[in-house]
Amino acid sequence: MTTPLLRPALVLFTALTLVTGVLYPLAVTGVAQSVFPAQAAGSLVLRDGKPVGSALIGQAFSDPKHFWGRPSATAPMAYNASASGGANQGPLNPALADAVKGRIEALRAADRGNTAPVPVDLVTASASGLDPHISPAAAHYQAARVARARGLPVDQVERLIASNTEGALWGLLGEPRINVLALNLALDPAK
Repeated sequence: MTTPLLRPALVLFTALTLVTGVLYPLAVTGVAQSVFPAQAAGSLVLRDGKPVGSALIGQAFSDPKHFWGRPSATAPMAYNASASGGANQGPLNPALADAVKGRIEALRAADRGNTAPVPVDLVTASASGLDPHISPAAAHYQAARVARARGLPVDQVERLIASNTEGALWGLLGEPRINVLALNLALDPAK
């Protein structure tokens, strides 16, 4: 009795597998690669023709000569795109308070003379844990340390911050932001 139903079920299963598992992904990939080739290839940032990162995923910079991005909430390694997600710690969670305190201490230790308030995006991870951007305030907070470590005038570093600041999308959506990788790459030729 089930034999007459088996053949149509298998045909339908095979047809839907081909359409949704092969044809549709191929069509979407083809359109994306022709209309948005850079984005479809991962928004890679190239230096001397070699990829050095993605404009969409942060990187762990720790050298005082570089600007540091937002902390990553991914595990087991920082900025692990396959483990995207926040820490899910609320503002009253003692673990979050301890982590923020430790990050503030690390920032203060890296730049002992800096008494300015630490911008929140330098001590808290984004929802994805992969955010490649910092606020202009976070960049300005680090400008003196980076200038000193590179032997550059602070005003030259400040000009690089200004030239790498992206405005709100269409002038309406979001806040001004700076891609940390792009800013650090702009710094390298300076010294």
